[in-house]
Amino acid sequence: MGSGKILVAQGGGPTAVINQSLVGVALEARRFNEVTKVYGAMHGVRGIVNEDFVDLTQETSHNLELVAATPSSALGSTRDKPDLKYCAEIFNVLRAHEIEHFFYIGGNDSSDTVRIVSEQAQAAGYPLRAIHVPKTIDNDLVGNDHTPGFPSAARFVAQAFAGANLDNASLPGVYVGVVMGRHAGFLTAAAALGKKFPDDGPHLIYVPERVFVLDRFLADVKAVYERYGRCVIAVSEGIHDASGEPIATLLAKEVERDAHGNVQLSGTGALADLLCEEIKAKLGIKRVRGDTFGYLQRSFIGCVSDVDQREAREVGEKAVQYAMWGSRNGSVAIKRTGFYSADYELLPLEAVAGKTRTMEDEFITDSGTDVTDAFRMYLRPLLGSGMPDAYRLRPAPVPKILHR
Repeated sequence: MGSGKILVAQGGGPTAVINQSLVGVALEARRFNEVTKVYGAMHGVRGIVNEDFVDLTQETSHNLELVAATPSSALGSTRDKPDLKYCAEIFNVLRAHEIEHFFYIGGNDSSDTVRIVSEQAQAAGYPLRAIHVPKTIDNDLVGNDHTPGFPSAARFVAQAFAGANLDNASLPGVYVGVVMGRHAGFLTAAAALGKKFPDDGPHLIYVPERVFVLDRFLADVKAVYERYGRCVIAVSEGIHDASGEPIATLLAKEVERDAHGNVQLSGTGALADLLCEEIKAKLGIKRVRGDTFGYLQRSFIGCVSDVDQREAREVGEKAVQYAMWGSRNGSVAIKRTGFYSADYELLPLEAVAGKTRTMEDEFITDSGTDVTDAFRMYLRPLLGSGMPDAYRLRPAPVPKILHR
């Protein structure tokens, strides 16, 4: 007779819809008679090793629905990247609490954690069903058409650049917006969906999938500025030179690193400031401004794709169904069918864990500074309904009298 206990946790960066997946797991699990308890681990894997659990079985369905519609991670998250020893601690806690089903909502590192814990359970002969539930605004999980969290963040980026373009058109100059994306440029590329008219920004888009050459960048900016009298630029935090060195480290006098030793990219605002200084110094343009979107794009309340909400809920529900009705561990993946609908598949953990997807070549123009129509067609249905639109005056010039 099993314990009927399941455990769900959230890891990595929060998103606008990660709680939809959490609630999808919780409510779907409560539909099964064999489930006796639904536990949530506070702050991801760190909460597991500390046995810091809450009983989601006692939450009302109404409150869970309210939480589902709220951005960020309701259980709290962590940046811990478990190694074998850490995962052994996780497994020991799961076994001690007689957890039979483990659901971890997260990105690349989270999928690898699920894989290791799953392997340890199998080696110990412990009946654990471990399922990875996808989540990342970077859209860099392999085997997925896209990942929950990305569409809402992309919607924010598209709308933010649409607004920045309007501002820049009113008071012309150069604007640089730095967007999250260490290895994959999907989120930065989403800036293109804010364009409506041919001369709208962003006029230039730079992603990590292409080598960044500073002199070429300056030439691009100069050409656009001379053509339009202004220039709006979208830049991925992970842009790098031919050797793979982040541009932020090449331009900065001091380099900040995160807990994993990675160079701190967009969080400091340094890259935007450094690129703006290069433009001012080398091109002599006085009005140059830069922003770093940073955390804003992850959990911006009120800017959520309804498609993203629906799919984030469904990956949580499907995870439970795969665990209860299936006979294997895995990672839930979104598959595109038609234009537009989605289906779900359970992939082997080893097919997803520790791997990184980057933008396909067909999504990037030959110039490397824009996206193709194929990318626009790929992203547009994911942004959801009710995207705001911008309009222009149709000026009818009045003849001059004094300055004819």
